[in-house]
Amino acid sequence: MQLARLRLLLLPFFAVYLFACAAPQIDPPKQITILHTNDHHGRFWRNEQGEYGMAARKTLIDAIRQEVAANGGELLLLSGGDINTGVPESDLQQAEPDFLGMRMLGYDAMALGNHEFDNPLAVIEEQRQWAGFPMLSANIYDKRTGKRKYQAYQMFERLGLRIAVLGLTTEDTAKIGNPAFIGELEFRDPKAEAAKLVAEIQTKEQPDLIIAVTHMGHYDDANSGVNAPGDVALARALPKGSLAMVIGGHSQEPLCMEKPNHNRTDYQPGQACQPDKQNGTWIMQAHEWGKYVGRADFTYQQGKLSLRRYQLLPVNLQGMPEPAISENTQMLQLLRPYQEKGQAKLSVKIGETHGGFEGNRDKVRFVQTNLGQLIGAAQMHKVGADLAIISGGGIRDSIASGDISYKQVLKVQPFGNTLAYVDMKGETLRAYLLNVAAKSPDSGAYAQLYNVKVSGKDGVIEIAGMPLQLERLYRLALNSFNASGGDGYPVLLKYPGYVDTGFVDAEVLREFITLNSPLDAQTFAP
Repeated sequence: MQLARLRLLLLPFFAVYLFACAAPQIDPPKQITILHTNDHHGRFWRNEQGEYGMAARKTLIDAIRQEVAANGGELLLLSGGDINTGVPESDLQQAEPDFLGMRMLGYDAMALGNHEFDNPLAVIEEQRQWAGFPMLSANIYDKRTGKRKYQAYQMFERLGLRIAVLGLTTEDTAKIGNPAFIGELEFRDPKAEAAKLVAEIQTKEQPDLIIAVTHMGHYDDANSGVNAPGDVALARALPKGSLAMVIGGHSQEPLCMEKPNHNRTDYQPGQACQPDKQNGTWIMQAHEWGKYVGRADFTYQQGKLSLRRYQLLPVNLQGMPEPAISENTQMLQLLRPYQEKGQAKLSVKIGETHGGFEGNRDKVRFVQTNLGQLIGAAQMHKVGADLAIISGGGIRDSIASGDISYKQVLKVQPFGNTLAYVDMKGETLRAYLLNVAAKSPDSGAYAQLYNVKVSGKDGVIEIAGMPLQLERLYRLALNSFNASGGDGYPVLLKYPGYVDTGFVDAEVLREFITLNSPLDAQTFAP
């Protein structure tokens, strides 16, 4: 009797034990944070207003690292590329301070951007050594070998999760890159390359997550216009959810969606931000220059990734009510010698102007500007040409009224192209001008013309106010980038009358400003 009663008493405990053993084990949630920037463009130092800069960025990122670690999470720090080109102190030093600064910040990987190819390929190899982290691109191939030129992806482990990060570069690099530097490279369709690589990674690496770092651009609802397809087209081209997220760049915008397929155009620092989501893939971009650090906090549990919070964290931008972020002392010690070395070379006055010269991106790619005229005049007079041309994408900044330094000139023309000219008969010149004059506005190919007018559906052409003569010999001044076929211009390198002078375009402009100072901006009105 006592044994029977004991069995009855123990029966519920056995039932509970058996149920516990049979129930599936639920993994605890894992907290993963992704930090990201893009389109740095040489801004290793704060600007004149004390905005951004890598020293303040380090203070911000270090604080986030400590917070994430204290809460039991881990993070990845990623870049959407374009570290090169934009600030003379960086350009003159091949972005060495920028890559060394990224190394100190602890970047895990970056996408190769189109401006990484503004220099000879040997410079990229040097930059890879400075960086010490993977510079990724899966869709750039060596024409000679038929193999990928650069590392395609990198595996990371965070909290036991296997995370693959793959890189992609806009195929427009073949059009907007300097042909003299990228002639041996083939830029294949990133969508097709991503499809192949994702399948390969899933089989070979069996990752928990796949992230793409890209330099392709975000275009609302995949409407890329004259540009190559971007991140939205990429996400839609792959099986749903193949990519957990895309960390992008190239279009240089704060990516904060107002409604489905429509990014906000009036985003202000400190406002709430929601990234795009396409076909199960989050798409993120943090404007440009290190103005923001994008922060995405995720929870991963039972194979599912959930976004808890997303922020664009401003780095000392004007108008922010929060106290300024202090600059990290160690980073300042690293970068200050580079800043001082560059400043010493660039800050000397070379001339002055009465009135400003317009070089803003939203002008030089749409309409003729007085800065386009000034550059054309400098090139034309240097080689005794009849006319001059430059693509709007080659003009990167404006010149304000007042004193002009060489630094300002290098901001306007940062690419180090050389001045060239070509002698050709009017009939050949006519065909060339009709080709370049037809380049689309809102693209880097849009042509700034000097001493020449192309008008009407029939392409009426005047040079120096006179009708073009088909049998006359004309001299056209242009830079080596456009002469090499850059921005899709006709290639002139093998034309019988072609000469590359070897003069750097920014130096030609500096010389013209010095010789003709003070400049009156009104005299260069288009």
